[in-house]
Amino acid sequence: MIEVKEVTKIYGEGAKRVVALKNLSLSIERGETVVIMGPSGSGKSTLLHIMGSLVRPTGGDVFLDGRPFSTCSNNELTIMRRRTMGFVFQFFNLMPNLTAEENVALPLLLDGKGMGEVKKGIEKLLYMVGLSHRIGHKPEELSGGEMQRVAIARALSSDPPVILADEPTGNLDTKVGAEIFGLLKMTSDTLGKTVVIVSHDPMATKYGTRNIVLKDGVIFNPAS
Repeated sequence: MIEVKEVTKIYGEGAKRVVALKNLSLSIERGETVVIMGPSGSGKSTLLHIMGSLVRPTGGDVFLDGRPFSTCSNNELTIMRRRTMGFVFQFFNLMPNLTAEENVALPLLLDGKGMGEVKKGIEKLLYMVGLSHRIGHKPEELSGGEMQRVAIARALSSDPPVILADEPTGNLDTKVGAEIFGLLKMTSDTLGKTVVIVSHDPMATKYGTRNIVLKDGVIFNPAS
């Protein structure tokens, strides 16, 4: 489903040149929950952002269901992200002036749908993540765990086949973090989503069908 082929990413030039990824290749099958681990600076977030077409690689390419990102215009990539990928970030990225319901609906509204058209589905998503009682609350009225649940519901709102989560528990305590990992895994087990989680938290490996470790921009294989 997702194929990363010989991807390199370089930031800066000269003395400030940083090689974040080095000729990295990786395939992720439909329905997998893949956890990408690694120390700070290992390239794991860069890899996730390239897989999500948020960042273009310096070399190599990424394919989604056989379609190469390199052949897509910026507008085509924007539409692809909106319709085929759901994103969950460490800092939630919720709109502070919108309610939970409105935040979840936002990707659909941006895609031209009306609130009346999507309201029932949004309510079902908030119920699924355990927040039907918070539907009218704004982010400042929610806990960190609740905000991340809203973010997961928002990521699912357009029914994308892929969910990409970048340090989704970085601002949460251990108990709430486990609940968020479990919820992400549930989207794969129950809804059939392909889930990729980047995390520095060793607990994340309990939820992956496959775990990958990056070190210095390459996949680390201690047996090699």
